[in-house]
Amino acid sequence: MRHNICHWLVLSILSWPALGWAQASPSADKVFLNATVITMVRESDTAQAVAVREGKIIAVGSNSQIRALIEPGTKATDLDGKTLLPGFYAAHDHFPSAGRVALYDVDLNSPPIGTMRTMDDIVAALRNKAARTPPGKWVVGRGYDDTLINEQRHPTRDDLDRASAEHPIWIIHTSGHLGVANSLALKLAEITKDTPQPDGGRIRLDPKTAEPNGVIEERTSLVGRLTPALNQEQRLEAIRLCDHEYLAKGVTTTCIAGGAGGVVPDLAEAKKRGWLHLRAKAMFAGATGKPTPLDQVAKLTPFPEFVRASGVKFLHDGSLQGFTGFLTAPYATQPEGKTGYVGYPSRSREKLVELIRPYHRAGYQIAIHANGDAAIDDVLAAFAEIQKEFPREDARHRIEHCQTPREDQLDRMKELGITPSFFVGHVYYWGDRHRDIFLGTDRAKRISPLASALARGIRFTIHNDTPVTPVDPLLLVWCSVNRQTRDGKLLGDDQRISPFAALRAVTSDAAWQNFEEASKGTIEVGKLADFVVLAENPLQVDSAHIKDIPILETIVAGESVFASQK
Repeated sequence: MRHNICHWLVLSILSWPALGWAQASPSADKVFLNATVITMVRESDTAQAVAVREGKIIAVGSNSQIRALIEPGTKATDLDGKTLLPGFYAAHDHFPSAGRVALYDVDLNSPPIGTMRTMDDIVAALRNKAARTPPGKWVVGRGYDDTLINEQRHPTRDDLDRASAEHPIWIIHTSGHLGVANSLALKLAEITKDTPQPDGGRIRLDPKTAEPNGVIEERTSLVGRLTPALNQEQRLEAIRLCDHEYLAKGVTTTCIAGGAGGVVPDLAEAKKRGWLHLRAKAMFAGATGKPTPLDQVAKLTPFPEFVRASGVKFLHDGSLQGFTGFLTAPYATQPEGKTGYVGYPSRSREKLVELIRPYHRAGYQIAIHANGDAAIDDVLAAFAEIQKEFPREDARHRIEHCQTPREDQLDRMKELGITPSFFVGHVYYWGDRHRDIFLGTDRAKRISPLASALARGIRFTIHNDTPVTPVDPLLLVWCSVNRQTRDGKLLGDDQRISPFAALRAVTSDAAWQNFEEASKGTIEVGKLADFVVLAENPLQVDSAHIKDIPILETIVAGESVFASQK
């Protein structure tokens, strides 16, 4: 009987799409049957069932083919026609920062993320936190957006003093690139009208008094460094909370854009405790010191399949919605008192080359944050120079967010082998304001130009930049396909892409961008059994509905780690 089954399996391979079969023992410890399996290998490649052994895929095929691998002890799951995809890959975020905001800070986001609509709402939320905080202790908030509150301005030290004069208060803009301090916080940071303006940033001054008004651009560490760090138990609780939130959105791998040296030990401890189920790749934050040798980096965690450090991330400009992104042409609306204002870079182009050169020579993948096209010019020139000095095959250096690349810059990315990670969620969350305030109609229509990149064969990813926006890969796919703003307007119809292309940007291309294509991103034999189960097929539903498809289950290494209660 066994001989006949094996003979039948060999014959079946000839009639089934080339999805692959394991050469080892055909028995499976888990099988997933009766599904619409979207393998993400090619758009036409689908299957009905998948077999798993010891956390890896051993077969993909028809229901009858996979049933033949069932033996006593095999766990069989009937998916009843639901859609099975590779687990989503969050290509750029700051896990678990969203956990800190939810557990310990004051959430100051406006709709559609939060509830703040006026300056008084912000002050009231901070006052409420201060009332529960001992005098002299810090009150920290995150997520305010000056363009989404009625007053259409940043809070000032005077506004925050209304919340409390007995607590130092520090709040972070939704972009993460600006912050506001109250009077006590400014005093503790020793920031006065005589404080020199920092390189690559700005301490805003009251035009009448010349005193700092509390708003600090880019160099937020001037105050932020004084806020109390979380202890390890608090950090681990943040990981545990975020782990659940990411799994509930179908994410099985996250790429943490900076801070590997601090977060990797916490991730390893959370994994040891059973509080971390998704996989995490963490980049180092760019520094001026000597890069750690890569063979030492590989030894930073005892769970390399779940937690690993890899790559390094730098900033080269700020935020378009904070007017600190670096553009070649002036902002459509000029900040008060400015004429011909284009923003500014974090440093000169020459200093950028000096900064990244040792990491390139040491073999690191380098990711550089650049929103404005002038910043992108600098980054491309820097990458070209270091590659000319020290050529490396397939370095896959990245540009993060990459909001406003021109067509000629996309040509240059293709030539240099640069892979962008687009913050396409801007179309929904800030698209109306990019059009009406920051960029004007023509430039706004081209933010995150996915179709232009795709036409050149550039492989890219899309991301939420959580906690800037909540983690939600299906929303990103919806944004990429529909280009619809929060106000329901179409922004850049010629940059829309197909649902399959958008799904690649959160699965197979995301794995490729992070040098993990051998183990993740598609449903193929030998890869990790990381899946997401959707109630509907995103390739077949009305594209307007993609963001609303329920996540039914998330599976990591063949084990169910999230199941919807609906």
